[in-house]
Amino acid sequence: MSDQSPPPGWTPRDPDSPDEPQPTPSVGRGPGGTPRDEDGGARTAGNTAGSTAGNTAGSTGPKPGKARRGRTGWRRALPTWRMLLGGVLLIALLVGGALVAGYLLVRIPPANAAATAQSNVYLYVDGSPLARDGEVDRVNVALSQVPRTVQETVLAAEDRDFHSERAVDPKAMLRAAWNTLTGKGRQSGSTITQQYVKNYYLGQEQTVKRKAKEFFIAIKLGREKSKDYILEGYLNSSYFGRNAYGIQAAAQAYYGKDVGTLGTAEGAYLATLLNSPSAFDVVAHPQSRGRAVARWNYVLDGMVKKGWMTPAERAAARFPEPGKLRPAAGLSGQRGYLVEAVKDYIVDRGILDDKTLAEGGYRIATTIDRRRQNAFVAAVDTEMVAKLDPKTRKADRVVRAGGVSIDPATGKVVAMYGGIDYTRQYVNNATRHDYQVASTFKPFVFAAAVENDSHTQDGRPITPNTLFNGDNKRRVVGTRLVYAPENEGQLSYGDITVSTATDLSVNTVFAQMVVDVGTAKVKETAVALGIPADTPNWDPGPAMALGTIQASVLDMTQAYATLADHGRRTPYTFLEKISKGGDTVRLPERAPQQAVSRESADTTTSMLVSVVDNGTGTAALAAGRPAAGKTGTAELDRAAWFAAYTPDLVTVVSMMGQDPDTGRLESLYGALGENRIGGGGYPARIWAAYTKTALETTDPVDFDLELQEGAAPPPEPPVEPSRTQNPGSRTPAAPVSPSRPARPSDGGDQGGRDQGRTQGQGRNEGQGRDQGQTDGGRNTGGDTDGGQSTGGDTQGGQTNGGQATAGRTTGGDTGGGQSRGGQSAGGDGQGDQPPPDQGPGGLLRGRRPPADYLE
Repeated sequence: MSDQSPPPGWTPRDPDSPDEPQPTPSVGRGPGGTPRDEDGGARTAGNTAGSTAGNTAGSTGPKPGKARRGRTGWRRALPTWRMLLGGVLLIALLVGGALVAGYLLVRIPPANAAATAQSNVYLYVDGSPLARDGEVDRVNVALSQVPRTVQETVLAAEDRDFHSERAVDPKAMLRAAWNTLTGKGRQSGSTITQQYVKNYYLGQEQTVKRKAKEFFIAIKLGREKSKDYILEGYLNSSYFGRNAYGIQAAAQAYYGKDVGTLGTAEGAYLATLLNSPSAFDVVAHPQSRGRAVARWNYVLDGMVKKGWMTPAERAAARFPEPGKLRPAAGLSGQRGYLVEAVKDYIVDRGILDDKTLAEGGYRIATTIDRRRQNAFVAAVDTEMVAKLDPKTRKADRVVRAGGVSIDPATGKVVAMYGGIDYTRQYVNNATRHDYQVASTFKPFVFAAAVENDSHTQDGRPITPNTLFNGDNKRRVVGTRLVYAPENEGQLSYGDITVSTATDLSVNTVFAQMVVDVGTAKVKETAVALGIPADTPNWDPGPAMALGTIQASVLDMTQAYATLADHGRRTPYTFLEKISKGGDTVRLPERAPQQAVSRESADTTTSMLVSVVDNGTGTAALAAGRPAAGKTGTAELDRAAWFAAYTPDLVTVVSMMGQDPDTGRLESLYGALGENRIGGGGYPARIWAAYTKTALETTDPVDFDLELQEGAAPPPEPPVEPSRTQNPGSRTPAAPVSPSRPARPSDGGDQGGRDQGRTQGQGRNEGQGRDQGQTDGGRNTGGDTDGGQSTGGDTQGGQTNGGQATAGRTTGGDTGGGQSRGGQSAGGDGQGDQPPPDQGPGGLLRGRRPPADYLE
């Protein structure tokens, strides 16, 4: 058994103590001082050297008692550089493998069905056919037939490096994807080769599968075909709008000539259309002219940059006006307007892009009610078109009309009138944005006042009963801008209530109100109601109140539908369903939102009810329905509007003046034999005729209104019975309130026609149940002997020279002798007292303007 004791010189180690540095052991020596090994043998030179080397080597290793420390804490969660390098190499290997596999597996397919595009079918809401798209116009030409400069315009617009670049541009694709994701606009990032593949071999659907196929086919095509082959195919397969596929068909559709005779400027416009074929047609969509011209300039500037056009040639270029649209015969009448409106709705909301829609094959069920659509056309024909005589009256040549009808509860467009005939007047008068809306904007000013709890300059809350000064050319207070608008007919009214100012459409009152409320708040309210924020011609000053904006009839119908539905806005729609084959296209959500409070909307409605019953919109009473509305006449009488609604149907009608040859906006002076065309005339009569027929299958529904605090009129003062009153006769009417100036009866009591329908909803002056007699339908002094009114109409209430013959008693005046507004233009009532509201210069305040001045 060997000795296990430590060699001499080593200190025994305590196994219970931590490691500590130990002293270097002394090496034992043999006789003569010869060093010995631990086993007691003498060391040789080799042993000594080996020991030294071993000690030296050992000194570089880890020291006794200190182990190597690994990563701790959060660093342990991070991959090492070896892991990162391995991951990158693995991804590169997978991507490379996928590219190789895709290139080998994807083959160039035959031409797609878009090469022979189908028609789309449009349906009424009941499923009956409305229209079909026109037949596709397609003519292929060789590249040699396309002028060199025209080819270059297309390259300048779509792919300026086409001849030098590869078939695909991954960098551009990534940049386009990033711009789309970050909201900088939807971009394709595709080269002309990729676009040709999409047009000719695949389709327009936006899917990852289609984009992947496009990528690989483009690579193959770029390797196998020449640049000229690809450019020729692209020019022959691209969609230019107007149902034209290919550059030759486009040349004929827009300029009536063959492609070989196109000039550079014309080619640049056709190249512009490739970006947005529908929107950039300046004939069909004049409101997009600015954007189209800007894109045309971009194309020509690109040609200069590429050296394809000299600066002098660029400076001499002028925008080439395209020819008139030649619609297909199957789109005559209203069908073309309806189809184009539906198409614009689909494209503008990104449901389908215009190129995909142009491929056809879609079955599009619309919201258009066939019966109501026919009723709209019949109303316009009967009330306006049948009375036009352009051969005798030159002014009748410029007359146009547009209208839209919406169900306020659902937002569905049930009828639309776009013009006399799509094949004769191809611009849709219901969707255009180049006419001012005039006084139909005024209700939005008041709605904003209620919504924002606004006050006048002297601190009074704005309600229907708030007094404003209605004098003609009164300067607006509270703005640096000097603004003193004129009233219709240059009439002054003195201090009148907001309700009366709305009835008579007094400009000076609303110009002051918009400043009191704040123009920014008024615009915010109008946008909330449904007017697009990008509507042309928003005036930031007090003129905004008079309707300077150029909203479309459709936009105004949307806004009034929000008022009709108690401030709840449901975005309008033309669509019930879109399908193709067995697939259904997803439609955007249209969740209703409370745009303004119910009190704001309902109080505004209560005043608009008075406009129909007592104001400038009385022609609408012929519909036989409770109605609220507002008239408007645009600057220089270029347009006349009537926007009105019942609780279950909202309709806006506008008459417009436009030269049929030049397209210039014209005044309606002298049209239809009238000195002036006001909104309370033909537009209101069209509205009444249409509404009466459209709602004939339903029972009348009255308005259910919740008014703002203080909106109800003050109570009428008690009146002592007239001495001339016979026993048993009815109580005399209340005298004229000083806050509501008198108005003439216009030969008959329009206000009395509501036959007791008011029931506290603002229908008459007292806003209460008056057994069929409104203040507008009674003599202020009561019933005369034998002159008792029946159902609110004055017996013999015809005016004679402006004086109400029914307003006299035998030998005296009734309550001052004046019927409600029954004064003549320059006189007074039967009594000797002067008219209470005569203003400076002999103008009578508080009078309803003559028929020529009705808005």
